[in-house]
Amino acid sequence: MNNNFVKDIEQILSHRYDNGADLWATNDKKLLKGAPFTTLECINYLLELGVPLEHDVFQQSADLIFSTWRMDGRFKTSPTGGIYPCHTALALKTLCSMGYVADQRISKTFQYFLDIQADDGGWKCHKYSFGRGPETEFSTPYTTLTVLDAFRYTNKYNQNVSLEKAVDFLLQHWTMKKPISPCHYGIGKLFNQIEYPMRGYNLFYYVYVLSFYDYAKNDSRFKEAFTTLQSKLVDSQIIVERVVPKLAKLSFCQKAQPSFLATKRYQEICQRIDLQS
Repeated sequence: MNNNFVKDIEQILSHRYDNGADLWATNDKKLLKGAPFTTLECINYLLELGVPLEHDVFQQSADLIFSTWRMDGRFKTSPTGGIYPCHTALALKTLCSMGYVADQRISKTFQYFLDIQADDGGWKCHKYSFGRGPETEFSTPYTTLTVLDAFRYTNKYNQNVSLEKAVDFLLQHWTMKKPISPCHYGIGKLFNQIEYPMRGYNLFYYVYVLSFYDYAKNDSRFKEAFTTLQSKLVDSQIIVERVVPKLAKLSFCQKAQPSFLATKRYQEICQRIDLQS
């Protein structure tokens, strides 16, 4: 465990009962209640901070998340309401990051996403909060990015034509810019602000995930997105431009300050695209 972030880790763990039950959940197993201190998000913060997988919080959280798994591969992260691909994608990504990529239930979830992939290459959440304009015919960029983030834990993610289609969908959005999908995700000023930790559709997370995929690395659209990210460096460090207010007091992601861990993620991108940081 990184001793530099012990206070941050303690602060995140201090919120684990906020929603009425343990592990940032509610008594009826809502796993995305109380953002940004939710079950699925807090696990990713702790992993980012270097908490070892042997910590009991991960085993307990994995059991909780798997308890919401359905036989068709989806995760019902709330006992009421619909089951949306974005929620299943986040549960999948979180479990993969905890080392469960080889679990048979996870394999079923991966297949679920391959089975429901849209014609445009992405994955779509059918929740029409903004009506049903022509822009809602597109898949949901953030869901697609999260699914690709999960798939990169698998062995052959760079040998899958379906995933190449998903990568191309996101690269098309870089050119298109406009808000698309039922959730109206666009690429504008907010997107281009560096948000950390990576918990939404934004430039840093976009470039980070796509840098795993060979299909993206040599594409001019990806190179342009990377150059945009690179232009924001100050003294070769990532400066956090946007953070959820409730996370602002944590040392690893303070707004307008260089982030050691975010810079490490940037350096990983450079290594994957064979560029000196």
